[in-house]
Amino acid sequence: MRGSLFGSAAPGQLRVLSRTRRLATSRAVAALMLREMTTTYGRSPLGYLWAILQPVAGIALLTLVFSLVLRQPPLGKSFVLFYSTGMIPFLMYQEVNSKLAAAITFSRQLLIYPSVTLIDALVARFLLNYLTQLLIGFILFSGILLIYDTRTVLDLPAIALGFAMAGVLAAGIGVMNAFLFGYFPAWMRIWTVLNRPLFLISGAFFLFEDIPEPYRSYMWYNPLVHVIAQMRRGFYPFYEAEYVSLIYVFGLSLFLIMAGLVFLNRYALDILND
Repeated sequence: MRGSLFGSAAPGQLRVLSRTRRLATSRAVAALMLREMTTTYGRSPLGYLWAILQPVAGIALLTLVFSLVLRQPPLGKSFVLFYSTGMIPFLMYQEVNSKLAAAITFSRQLLIYPSVTLIDALVARFLLNYLTQLLIGFILFSGILLIYDTRTVLDLPAIALGFAMAGVLAAGIGVMNAFLFGYFPAWMRIWTVLNRPLFLISGAFFLFEDIPEPYRSYMWYNPLVHVIAQMRRGFYPFYEAEYVSLIYVFGLSLFLIMAGLVFLNRYALDILND
């Protein structure tokens, strides 16, 4: 069993060995992705259908509840579009983050093989779940725009940036939690408690600008507030959301990714032998 996240190859190895390792890594990542597809979604299309129905149910519930008490949503005229632009990036973050955090537990039995490293397990889980959530978002947004008269003008680069922010944030917190869950098992219970109110304070069903001070200033430090606002920029051309900070979200996320990888590399053997 390896004590290093990146395998046991020595520095200065021959080019052919490096190429062989890259090929082995690609095969390991692909195999892990196929394994998780079968485990998570099964061999039936119904597994993927359920992954789509979950956000649909959440959006429908928010739309029903708030349309009964409000004359119009905080932005635009469509309740469905407003709540979907909050729900979809939030669920992407939540799903990818939770799957990455459990990557070691999910692939523990395979990590005894020299051809499979922790980095392979993390990359496989991220790619599969991020691409799945990206596809779900595309299907849901396309359906909403086709069914409802939203009267919106899409800014595709802004939407793509919103999805990228959700993905990199989920990667950062997920990788760090993969280490923390393995090295400090009690953190899993603490994180569950801390994570419960996150949906309520991330701007999924309200606008950041509508929150009074000083609470608005405190909420700014929640990176999901920036992610959701950026997504809404792509669907509401008149919504400026000047408070969105790409430097803050990407900087925090990349720091967490690098720190998580360093800790995993240092304590991989301890975690796997626990």
